[in-house]
Amino acid sequence: MSSPTKPLIVVEDLSKTFVLHNADSAVIPVFSKLRMEVSAGECLVLSGDSGVGKSTLMRSIYGNYSPTTGSVRVLHDGEYVDITQASPHTILDIRRRTLGYVSQFLRVIPRISTLRLVMEPLLENGVNPAEAEARAAKMLSALRLPEAHWRLPPATFSGGEQQRVNIARSFIRQYPVLLLDEPTASLDAENRAIVVDLIQEALDGGAAMIGIFHDLDVRDAVATRLFPVAEFKAAA
Repeated sequence: MSSPTKPLIVVEDLSKTFVLHNADSAVIPVFSKLRMEVSAGECLVLSGDSGVGKSTLMRSIYGNYSPTTGSVRVLHDGEYVDITQASPHTILDIRRRTLGYVSQFLRVIPRISTLRLVMEPLLENGVNPAEAEARAAKMLSALRLPEAHWRLPPATFSGGEQQRVNIARSFIRQYPVLLLDEPTASLDAENRAIVVDLIQEALDGGAAMIGIFHDLDVRDAVATRLFPVAEFKAAA
C-alpha cells in the first residue's frame, strides 16, 4: 500500500493582528489559531463576508504579512519550509519555483513588452528563450489577448487585458502551490470560463490552490472545499 501524500501547504495556529501606531497603538485583531492543509488537486476557497480577513490570510501565506503567531509550511524541494521563519532569499526561491500568486492587479514594468513579462517566469527557471516565447504566445492566445498587443507594455491596457496578462504569467509556470486572489474580477463571462479551464487543468496536474472568489459561479466551478475564515475570527 502506498503511503499517504503529504499536503503541499500546512498552516498551523496562525494569528494576525494589526497595530495602528498613528491611532494610540490600537490593536485590530483579524484571525486567531487558524489551521488548514491543502493537498495536490485541491482548491480550498476562502469564504466569508468582506472584511473578515481573507486577503490578509492570503498575504500572510505568501509572506507579504508577518503573522503574529503560527506557521505557514510549504513543501519545497521535498521538505517543509516555514514561510514565517525563512530568510528573504529562501522566500524568493520558493516564490520562483513552488509558490505562485495571482493578485487582482498587474505589477506593470515600464517598457517591458507583454510577451516578455509572460516569458519571465519560464526564463527564471531555465527554459530556453525560444521555448519560453512559444509557450508565452500560446498562453496569450488562449486568453484571447490580441497579438498586436504582445510587443507593447501593458501599462495602457484595460483592466481586463492587464488581468489576462497577470493570469498568463502565473499559469505559464506549473507551480505546485498557487494562491488566487480574485483572478476573474475584471473579466467578462467568456474569459472567466477560460480561466476556470486553466484552474481545472492545473488541479488535474496536481497543483494545490487557495483562492478568493466573489463570483459564485466561478467559485462553485473550481472549489473542492470552502474554508470559512470567520470561524477563526480573533476577539477584539
